[in-house]
Amino acid sequence: MKALTFHGKRDVRVENVPDPSIQEPTDAIVRITSTAICGSDLHLYEVLGPFMDEGDILGHEPIGIVEEVGGEVTNLKPGDRVVIPFNISCGHCWMCERQLYAQCETTQVQEQEKGAALFGYTKLYGQVPGGQAEYLRVPQAQFGPIKVPEGPPDERFLFLSDVLPTAWQAVEYAAIPAAGSVAVYGLGPIGQMCTRIARHKGAETVFGIDTVAERMAMARRHGVETIDSSSIEDVPAAIRELTDGRGPDSVIDAVGMEAHGAPGAELAQKATGMLPDPLAAKAIEKFGTDRLSVLHEAIDTVRRGGTLSISGVYGGAMDPMPMMQLFDKGVQLRMGQAHVRRWTDAILPLLGENGDDAFGTDDLTTHRLPLSEAPNAYSMFQKKEDGAIKVVLKP
Repeated sequence: MKALTFHGKRDVRVENVPDPSIQEPTDAIVRITSTAICGSDLHLYEVLGPFMDEGDILGHEPIGIVEEVGGEVTNLKPGDRVVIPFNISCGHCWMCERQLYAQCETTQVQEQEKGAALFGYTKLYGQVPGGQAEYLRVPQAQFGPIKVPEGPPDERFLFLSDVLPTAWQAVEYAAIPAAGSVAVYGLGPIGQMCTRIARHKGAETVFGIDTVAERMAMARRHGVETIDSSSIEDVPAAIRELTDGRGPDSVIDAVGMEAHGAPGAELAQKATGMLPDPLAAKAIEKFGTDRLSVLHEAIDTVRRGGTLSISGVYGGAMDPMPMMQLFDKGVQLRMGQAHVRRWTDAILPLLGENGDDAFGTDDLTTHRLPLSEAPNAYSMFQKKEDGAIKVVLKP
């Protein structure tokens, strides 16, 4: 089959690889019909390469058709249309019983001291072959896959794999009060859906902060008050002026480790990337720092007694944090990988089979390309060229 494989920093290639097969009775084989590039895939493309091996298959946002199931998979049959969550969860362990699916004890990568295994996402998370491919082996298929109806296009349901549940959890964690206010830093796909879900759940005032004109234009189409951080010297102060001098009730950081505006941490990331992979991996694990400019602004922005929700991926071990400010302001802080299956049953009915889509999922994908063009798509997405906000690949 054809699959997108990792070969080094900014070097991904579509190659022929062996077809997947059933290895465990809880496996399924899915023929992928659409698969998206996630912003966190760009971390592999740029920063987290030392945790990848050459030839690893990328991708963790797929939808497709079941081709084959293992003997213990009774909830699926060949021909079912399914979305595959990015994290792999069993549904029955101690963590899963508490709906903490991103910490599943059956698939935890304990040798790396990490949570549940993820598709296509480094040795840290199990080195499981990913979904930017023609076919995918799905472990724990007795629980993970989400059956979706025939009819609407793939993109109506595709984002159940990651974007929608990640954004839903970010808004839940943000604890926005009724008719309250929220500021969302970063208007990539997760940030876009955070703003729409926040409005759906009753937020009265939703700010979206970014620098990219196309992203801000998309957010404005959905009733968001946008702020171009490249044209304002002090964004937290500007938002306080719009919120009676206090700041918003809640702030969501949907950016993460590669934020712009942190030249020191950016230099450290680049220097680490020049080391041989084993040394670079150790350096990231022990001494890694993220670009924290957005996180620091988010802490400055949220009102006293408010809540900060972090959905952007961070990986640093020695990040300097303004603990005095957090403590003095009494900020509540929640973060983490999305517990996908915890939220999908609530989200799916809101997507509508007959066009009644609460979140405007049809207005998210900006580029639809064949899998063969994936290397160019990664480059375009990273550089934010051609108005790229969300790229969907068709195997």
